[in-house]
Amino acid sequence: MMYLKALKILEELCPKDVVKHCIAVSNYAYELSLMIKSRGYKIDAELVKLGGLLHDIGRSETHSIKHGVVGAKILRELGFDERIALIAERHIGAGLTKKEALKFGLPYKDYIPITIEEKVVAHADNLIFGDKRVEIDKVVDKFKKRGANKEVILRIIKLNDEINSFLK
Repeated sequence: MMYLKALKILEELCPKDVVKHCIAVSNYAYELSLMIKSRGYKIDAELVKLGGLLHDIGRSETHSIKHGVVGAKILRELGFDERIALIAERHIGAGLTKKEALKFGLPYKDYIPITIEEKVVAHADNLIFGDKRVEIDKVVDKFKKRGANKEVILRIIKLNDEINSFLK
């Protein structure tokens, strides 16, 4: 029920390509969360599904790196659970450090995913280009082409390795 309400809001606010991307991320993140849960880890699969759906709601206002912070603000204003807002706020790449946030004009704080749910959504988002799944090497290439430094690339690889470790 909550998923359908969230989807309706997303469809009202965002372009169709963003909605398609968000659905793909939500589906993949949910699939990953169910596999992680089946291996005995504690994870809220429904939170992951909803967080994946709403992670890019900030793209209704901007397609810049600020869309995560903007999305968190929108979600808070709409009365969504703070955990959903934090998923949106912390999903960029494998997160942003305080120093990186300042460089991009964001409020000075860490935007690194902390909970397993935040990490799964950030990871799924990295591996979905448009609405298609890709391998981690494509993600690394994309970030390199965008000028990401070694620290950012290593953080993305580390997140990939961490999520994969839950799947063994």
